[in-house]
Amino acid sequence: MVKYSFEDYPEHWPVLESRVLAEGGITAFREDLVRMVDGTKARRQYTTHHGAVAVIALDDQDRMLTLRQYRHPVRLLMWELPAGLLDQPGEHPLEAAKRELFEEAYLVADDWRVLADYRNSAGTSDEASRVFVARGVREATGERFVREAEEAGIVAQWVPLAEMFEHVLAGEITTSSIVVGVSALTAALARPGGIDALRPADAPWSARPF
Repeated sequence: MVKYSFEDYPEHWPVLESRVLAEGGITAFREDLVRMVDGTKARRQYTTHHGAVAVIALDDQDRMLTLRQYRHPVRLLMWELPAGLLDQPGEHPLEAAKRELFEEAYLVADDWRVLADYRNSAGTSDEASRVFVARGVREATGERFVREAEEAGIVAQWVPLAEMFEHVLAGEITTSSIVVGVSALTAALARPGGIDALRPADAPWSARPF
């Protein structure tokens, strides 16, 4: 039996045609004609996306910051992490995460680690997300960011990590960054070294090189 390397591996099947079917402010909808591994051709439609970062901000009581925000496509008020798009040209993912923590929660943190990287829906989008964990959290100084649109209705709450993990397992919290982040952090804390053994905040990210 062939033993394969257990990691996502770069691959590029020939694209014979490519066109943009529609464009929006955040995404574009593309269609490619791709030559399959068996030599056949197939059309694949997918969205292109800037990518995003999210932050599990922990206080000294091992509580994590959660923000409740309205999400129109699913018609839900959802509990989420401080998060945002990688839509600023040249901005490092860590700087984007710091910016979002400040803008959405008016907080800064002393220690940052990469917690998890994931593809949101690889069969339909090229979107990629990175979740950071931040410790040494404290209130920021300076002028507060003015929230608008959906963000104007944000509600913040600090929740014990263990409690949030139970909400995830119960299917009561379904935001992807929380499901991934809380599950990864719970597992990381059970390993030798805990958070200190996680990747550094500037760890390479093949999905969104910087």
